[in-house]
This record gives sequence, C-alpha cells and structure tokens, in this order.
Amino acid sequence: MFHKEGHKIIFITLVMVVGSFFLIDEFITNEWLRKGLMLVVLVFFVLILQFFRNPKRNTHANNKQALSPVDGKVVVIEEVEENEVFKDKRIQVSVFMSPINVHVTRYPIDGNVTFSKYHPGKYLVAWHPKASEENERTTVVVENESFGKVLHRQIAGALAKRIVNYAKVGTTVEQGADSGFIKFGSRVDLFLPLDADIKVELNQKVRGGESVIAEMK
Repeated sequence: MFHKEGHKIIFITLVMVVGSFFLIDEFITNEWLRKGLMLVVLVFFVLILQFFRNPKRNTHANNKQALSPVDGKVVVIEEVEENEVFKDKRIQVSVFMSPINVHVTRYPIDGNVTFSKYHPGKYLVAWHPKASEENERTTVVVENESFGKVLHRQIAGALAKRIVNYAKVGTTVEQGADSGFIKFGSRVDLFLPLDADIKVELNQKVRGGESVIAEMK
C-alpha cells in the first residue's frame, strides 16, 4: 500500500522507467551494459516505491501514552526551551528518518488540534543544530487531558523538499492517525511535558504509531 502523496510521483517514475527500458533496449548494443543500465533504472524505481510505502500499523490507543510520530532512530532526548508555542521548558525527543524509513507522520496522542503552522525555510541536513529553527517545517500541537499540550514538528532535510501537513486547528484527531508526510525523509521533533516518563533511549529504533515514547503517570 502506498501513501496518496506518492501516487503522482510513482506514476511519473513508472512512465520514465518504461521509457528508459525502451531506449536502452533500442540503442544499447552491449548486452552487459544494457542489463546493467536496466538494473540501475529498476533499483531507482524500487527506491521510489520504498519512499512512499504506507504499511498498516497496529496502534493500541492509550491517552496516557505518547507514541512515536514516525519510523526512525531516536537522536535527541533533552530538556530544552521551546520558543515557538510554549515559551517554556519541555522534553524534546527527536526521531531521524533515513531515506529507507516509512515517511508517514502520525499523531502521537489523541485530542484536539490547537495549533498548526507551516514555516518555509532552508534545507540544512537534518542533524544540523539550526535545522529545527531554519529549515522548512510545520508545527502541530494536540491537547488532551493526560498530557495537556504536545507539540510535534516535521522538519525537512537536505533531500526533503516538501512537507505535507493535514492538521487543522479545531479538529479532533486519533492517536496514530495520519497527520502528514515528509517527502524523502528528515526528522520529527516531539515536545513533551517535563513530568513525562520517557520510555526510549538514544539510538533506539522506533516505529510510528506503535513505539511508546513517553507515559504520564
């Protein structure tokens, strides 16, 4: 199953692959070179399919847990000052997505969307210290009784040139539901209350909509 954000790109790529196969077969006479070029084109198409896959996740809804919004590896766990929305200290947990990870963004908690904003910006590498402030990004805040307000921020990287965000202020959302997409990867920052009990460690691999990032007592 592929995400709707990839349907157009997958179709265009498929047309290019078929065209490339025709041209290679028509004009390349060396058999090994012809097979090699076809293999390269085929691998490229498989990578595109990999980027846009959207596997079903078994989300066990729990309003006392915050789930990972994306697939990837935990690269930051620290107390920081969140200056865009909260303007106070929060626990930041950041998950880095490689090009081979699923790129769907999911709501970490259920509740009401109280803030949703897109910021155009640069395309620094995702691990750059200024990426969360200067790169293209979206900020979404969801509020419920257990956590209060939880912020997740999609951040574009050097390869990701477009962020898709479905969150609309005033709507009620379900934990693990599709909240957006980052084309070709990057990272997502999650900002949690200081009294949240963090359940992950640095360099731990997590799955969006399934892995528990934090719990409230």
